[in-house]
Amino acid sequence: MRIVAYTAGVTPDVLLVIFAALLGLLVGSFSNVLIWRLPRGESIAFPPSHCPNCDHRLGVPDLVPVLSWLSLGGKCRYCRAPIKARYPVVELLTGLGYGVIAALFPPLVVGWGALGLMALFTILLVGSAIDLDTYTIPDELTLPGTALGILFGFLNGRAGAEGLPDLSGAVQGALLGAGLVVAINQFGSWVLRRFRERSFPEAPIGYQQISLALLAGAWLGPWWGLGVALLSAAVNVVARRVVRVPELLTLGGLLVSVVLGSAGYGPGMILMVQGALAAAGATSLVAGVYWWLKYRGQTVDDAADEPADASAMGFGDVKLAAVIGAFLGWERLLLTLVVAVFAGALYGVAQLAMKRENRVKFGPFLAVGALVALIWGAQIIQGYRDGLGL
Repeated sequence: MRIVAYTAGVTPDVLLVIFAALLGLLVGSFSNVLIWRLPRGESIAFPPSHCPNCDHRLGVPDLVPVLSWLSLGGKCRYCRAPIKARYPVVELLTGLGYGVIAALFPPLVVGWGALGLMALFTILLVGSAIDLDTYTIPDELTLPGTALGILFGFLNGRAGAEGLPDLSGAVQGALLGAGLVVAINQFGSWVLRRFRERSFPEAPIGYQQISLALLAGAWLGPWWGLGVALLSAAVNVVARRVVRVPELLTLGGLLVSVVLGSAGYGPGMILMVQGALAAAGATSLVAGVYWWLKYRGQTVDDAADEPADASAMGFGDVKLAAVIGAFLGWERLLLTLVVAVFAGALYGVAQLAMKRENRVKFGPFLAVGALVALIWGAQIIQGYRDGLGL
């Protein structure tokens, strides 16, 4: 009778939280596969799970999340090689994350949106772990992740999920996310090069076309801005070489355009900034897809051998920002970037103070910012609006 009375008091929402946490443990185990295999260009399906040291195939008793690692004392059953503590940590974090998401965004209320947020959590965790290891975030994670975020935006709109972006909001968030981060990169890289032109411009589409999209999008809007960038890429294809578009013209022209917009010329400063960022974001995603398809299967070591200009940020960060914007919308995206930049700056200052390497892996900070925006974003944004009297 006590058991019946106890279970009868458990609500469906509580059961879904428990189920989500268990699901997270299982997905966390698969996340470890992604963290190991994606940077190495390996298939995530074949061969089956095996010890990276002795290559022995792992059985079911070896793959129980957390418990297998504990029972084996953190060592391989077959060769006794140590197993990183990161494996159970990733599983526990995923289980905890999925449970929290199910509690804050009840699946019975937001529908498929809760599953989408769980997918976002996995992308953020896996991307951060790989970035910490390799200074890269794989396209196999971010580009399909952006498309997945837009798909869930469509489902959110159909379900009327409150607090989550619909299809239009997901597309806007993805474009502005990629555009804002790539704009920071473009101007930061320009400063690092002391305002000199790029020595290794990409062909047929790359950073030059993104800078062109920034300028064209400010005056013509996002889609015409993308069109101008693609026209420049087509010229490169026809000419079979890089036809340079000076960044003094594009980036310098954008700065002049913003000043003119603030003075009342053109569409106005706010619309010009939005158009520039969205056009650059769209061009970045097109370029990302192109380079992903061209170099698919290339390992991190292969990419490191290619000459490149100094860059303020990695292009993986640009695409990860697009993922976050697609899943969370533009308002939470802005909060994500504020938190990420602030936390990254503090970390960078601490590194300089300790005289350590001053390269900052920005992916984990974007992930932390996204989690802050996901959990507390609604309250922070509403508090900001109240403070402005909006």
